[in-house]
Amino acid sequence: MPSNHLFKAKLNWLSCPKENNPSSKTYHKTHQIAIEGKEILNISATKAFKGDPNLFNPEDLLLSSLVSCHMMSYLYVCSQNGIDVLSYQDDAEATLEVSENGSGRFIEVRLNPKVVIQQKDKITEAQSLHTKANELCFIANSCNFKVVHNPACT
Repeated sequence: MPSNHLFKAKLNWLSCPKENNPSSKTYHKTHQIAIEGKEILNISATKAFKGDPNLFNPEDLLLSSLVSCHMMSYLYVCSQNGIDVLSYQDDAEATLEVSENGSGRFIEVRLNPKVVIQQKDKITEAQSLHTKANELCFIANSCNFKVVHNPACT
């Protein structure tokens, strides 16, 4: 039987004076998200959308969530199959498509995990377990775009 888990986040944003143009209808994008018991996240829009490039943005966080969830799912399936993972790195990329009307959506994420395992005779099996990890990944299961895996294992 499925079980549900509730996650909560509290967003806080305050308007600030328009320094350069008081009559401007453009709002600043910097805000905070608080999750009980954790450090406050200072977030903005990406620089392309007039945000603070020094802060995380929702697009960064979505990609980070997907990369992290896939790794944790992969480590789980490796442990279930007796594969000892020594290191895991990923240089992931996400493609965001923005329409003329200003709406947008991710159309693809490319995960490029590079894994080093202890048992060299299990490299083929370890590489194939990325498919199972993707099936288990909570975040990937919640996405409506393609998640492509280009794993390398040594």
